[in-house]
Amino acid sequence: MIAMPSHTATVAMEVNDTTVAAAVETRTSLAEFLRVQAGLTGTKLGCEHGVCGACTVLVDDEPTRGCLVFAAQVDGKKVRTVEGLADGRALNRLQQAFHENFGLQCGFCTGGILMSMTSLMEKEPNPSREQIVEWLSGHLCRCTGYETIINAVLAAVAGGEDLR
Repeated sequence: MIAMPSHTATVAMEVNDTTVAAAVETRTSLAEFLRVQAGLTGTKLGCEHGVCGACTVLVDDEPTRGCLVFAAQVDGKKVRTVEGLADGRALNRLQQAFHENFGLQCGFCTGGILMSMTSLMEKEPNPSREQIVEWLSGHLCRCTGYETIINAVLAAVAGGEDLR
């Protein structure tokens, strides 16, 4: 019998300020790593082709489609997921604005949208409606019609500089 080469890698990354390390198959996506190894299920796998945006997380503060990146490519990097936005059970300003302005319905796409909007607001604390719409263009939401999402982000922007 011929021995097959190992197709595993040991991956370690900082996820929401906690180091997560595991041996995974080299083809394991970042989204799958976060859901299985880190137990963070807020990162959703929707289309698995990078189109819907549900799997968006921040890798070294840049919005990244978790379904298109292998976990091994993120080894040693800093990852933020939707679970890292709240301070314990207290929602951050953006999450609270989504709640108050009906910026979510079924919630499947919400985690990815929150991560993209977090990145936008960190780069541009006072984004225009047009900038918000542009950053939302990579996200598919079947429930809200986007208007309530845009209103929620505008409300969060009006709430101050720091997202906490």
